[in-house]
Amino acid sequence: MKQLLSALLALTLFISCSKDKDEVKDYTAQNDKEITEYLAKNNLTAQKTNSGLYYIIEKQGEGDNPVANSNVTVIYKGYFTDGKVFDQSDAEGISFGLNQVIQGWKEGIPFFKPGGEGKLFIPAHLGYGSKDYQSIPGGSVLIFDIKLKSVN
Repeated sequence: MKQLLSALLALTLFISCSKDKDEVKDYTAQNDKEITEYLAKNNLTAQKTNSGLYYIIEKQGEGDNPVANSNVTVIYKGYFTDGKVFDQSDAEGISFGLNQVIQGWKEGIPFFKPGGEGKLFIPAHLGYGSKDYQSIPGGSVLIFDIKLKSVN
């Protein structure tokens, strides 16, 4: 009987730990505060979408904005609010379909016209969520310096 109780207790702890590990944490309020503090500290003014994405258009560009199924070429640098770079393209940029990237890019890149430049401030729920992804810790705000080279 004692062994059965011990086994049930161990199983309960295992299941509880497994649930915690798979639990999705909501970083929305924390990310919004982090972005607004970053903008204030760096004297930046950004637009905010209903989804929580912030963006700045620094250079307008010319031509047609991309749409949801566009293929684009982008030169970018991705970093955290502490300035640590986690990814960047080379000077030629990278080409991809907007349907193949994180939600923050799907929503943000269409604000740019070819030749346009600016920044995207992407909260975790529009990026990689609450789980770690490669060198990006779960719940991270992602900042991207963007130059839309072309809509292909």
